[in-house]
Amino acid sequence: MGAELLAPAAAAPEDVVLRWEGEEVVAVRLPGLGDDSLDRIVEGLERVHGPLAALDRRTKQDLVRQLEARGAFTVRHGVETVAAALGVSRFTVYNYLRHVNEQRAKER
Repeated sequence: MGAELLAPAAAAPEDVVLRWEGEEVVAVRLPGLGDDSLDRIVEGLERVHGPLAALDRRTKQDLVRQLEARGAFTVRHGVETVAAALGVSRFTVYNYLRHVNEQRAKER
């Protein structure tokens, strides 16, 4: 899959930290997306959350944060794909991304 293993202390919020018997043992950083991977990820999110357009604003912002961390918006038509799945405009996705970047800046 091309994932990268990291020490748990080096994990970013979008990384997956694995625990064994209550102790963090390794973090996994997933690779960036390919063009068709974004559609598959959106389908997976819909299986977990149901219709994405029905989610509340905060959950949609969190999904945008997760997708941004995975490189969803570096893929051609990524913003349009995510906007359609969330039932919002491209402008709203850009606002969510701005919110994500503001939150990151506050955490630093």
